[in-house]
Amino acid sequence: MATAADAELIMKLYEIRREETLRKARRFLVFEFQPTTLEELRVVSRDPKSEHNPSWRQALSYWEMAASLIMRGALDPDLFLDSNNEGILLYAKFHHFHAETEKESGNRFMAQTAALIDAYPAARSRYEGFLKNFGRPTPSV
Repeated sequence: MATAADAELIMKLYEIRREETLRKARRFLVFEFQPTTLEELRVVSRDPKSEHNPSWRQALSYWEMAASLIMRGALDPDLFLDSNNEGILLYAKFHHFHAETEKESGNRFMAQTAALIDAYPAARSRYEGFLKNFGRPTPSV
């Protein structure tokens, strides 16, 4: 059962999401950035000179931080998943680009979000729904 402290933390996470730079970063990744190849993705994700690289790093690290709070027991997962799906959406949108490189490097893309999807059926269901919307098959996380 969620506590008042969980609710307070959810509200703090929401306040952070409203910060203008993070809003722009999230908007870019969700709506504007539509890479079709790994190379197009890497222009943003790996090139620190890219104007959009800070957006990539800021938005993904925000959602990884939030997922980490759940995975470490600091935040009730059900309360979080009631209103926070964007990190799962970003994982579904970009993970397929990283699937092969993960096998080579052993580094998991958005590892905390992936663990959240693995651990909680509600997160898994949302992930699968996003994949369906993107027209992608459901791989293992």
